[in-house]
Amino acid sequence: MNTDPLIDKITTQVKNKLLDRGLLQPSSPKYPWKNPGVAKSFQWKKPIPLTMEKIDPKKLAAYIDHTLLKPDANHTQLKKMCDEAKQFQFAGVCVNSANIRFVATELKGTSIKPVAVVGFPLGAASTEAKAFEAREAIAAGALEIDMVMNLGALKDKNYEQVVYDIAKVVEASASYPVKVILETGMLSYEEKIIACVLSKIAGAAFVKTSTGFGPGGATPLDVKLMKTIVGETMGVKASGGIRTYEDAIKMIEAGANRLGTSSGIIIVTQQGKAHGHY
Repeated sequence: MNTDPLIDKITTQVKNKLLDRGLLQPSSPKYPWKNPGVAKSFQWKKPIPLTMEKIDPKKLAAYIDHTLLKPDANHTQLKKMCDEAKQFQFAGVCVNSANIRFVATELKGTSIKPVAVVGFPLGAASTEAKAFEAREAIAAGALEIDMVMNLGALKDKNYEQVVYDIAKVVEASASYPVKVILETGMLSYEEKIIACVLSKIAGAAFVKTSTGFGPGGATPLDVKLMKTIVGETMGVKASGGIRTYEDAIKMIEAGANRLGTSSGIIIVTQQGKAHGHY
């Protein structure tokens, strides 16, 4: 149940606008967007129902996408990431789409998901380019897609374009989950609500806080807001600035189902120093 009436108000306004434009099917609450191609099935971990003091850090591995998105990432570094993911049993390994085939090969035979970013890190590529990148990434072995929302269209209140942009990537990704990166550090409170509503309408499986390359990063308040809006039918991925065990627990307690970080080993072992964008 929403605790902020503004959420209900904005959600209704956005849906009504899209209904007026003939872009929604009011008789189909599960898949309302008329453009076909929503994610058919996806799973995520529910938040751990324990206090920080009782959580074994190793259990957090199942929430973590081990992340390497630096533009100069090479095969030696990527193999190390995959070996670490296998050692600690992280949920996924998140890389740029150019590296997904290598990562998918390294992770073959494991339960760890190769995750590719699309339209990263700006989200300003054309919809056709994003859809093509997603399709190519899936063909190369990606099992999840993390796409960046068209922030300019959102700021322009061009909600039709935002939904279309996401829906085409969802369609190109077939039945594989798509996470929509909102870049929350660039959005107002109202825009965060709208971004979540549009992602849900377009058939995304998750909403995600940040690229790790933009202003700010994940906060428990944003994660809680996003979870309130998308409910139990979607996941929330917290990313950007999650570098310690305490950071991870705060995000999960706020409602995060997945964590994107390059500090996964530090989080699960509670040793060493944090590093990297994520």
